Amino acid sequence: MAGPVKGSDWLAARRTEVAADRILDAAEDLYTQGDPASIGMNEIARAAGCSRATLYRYFENREALRTAYVHRETYRLSGEIKRRINGIDDPHERLAASITTALRMVRESPALASWFVSTRPPLGGEIAGQSEVITALATAFVNSLGPHDTATVARRARWVVRVITSLLMFPGQDDADERAMIEEFVVPIVTQVPAQ
Repeated sequence: MAGPVKGSDWLAARRTEVAADRILDAAEDLYTQGDPASIGMNEIARAAGCSRATLYRYFENREALRTAYVHRETYRLSGEIKRRINGIDDPHERLAASITTALRMVRESPALASWFVSTRPPLGGEIAGQSEVITALATAFVNSLGPHDTATVARRARWVVRVITSLLMFPGQDDADERAMIEEFVVPIVTQVPAQ
């Protein structure tokens, strides 16, 4: 029986993933305490219990770390939203439920909510608008609502992301008010089937 190949570290990829997650967890803890835009790599390294050199081995700069954090949380939220709206077949209700669920989940997370404080620069909105992961997940979701051409789906997905970031920064009067605005101004446009 052949043994392990000399020099190969079959756990290296797993250790890298664990280390990166530990760094992102430390960043998340810091995001709950202050403005994400003001948190630097020194603070994150200290909170993660690693050197700056180790931190930079995993994330080349603060923007890369922020992006990795946002993408990790986006995948987590997306999975949970899918679970919560599972069984809703009507495209109108599915869209409204997914948006209100996303809003609620971000607001319930102190780390995520800190990215959308209206008294700070719109870091959350900027990252949401530039993230390929957020764009891809939003596009896939909008595409699941009904048949549309690719350009229409992409445009409507960008609109949904803008609506969510807008409501996160400038909430409605209450949940019912937001739901009414979503049903009146977003659902009819995003789920509209183009004329043949």
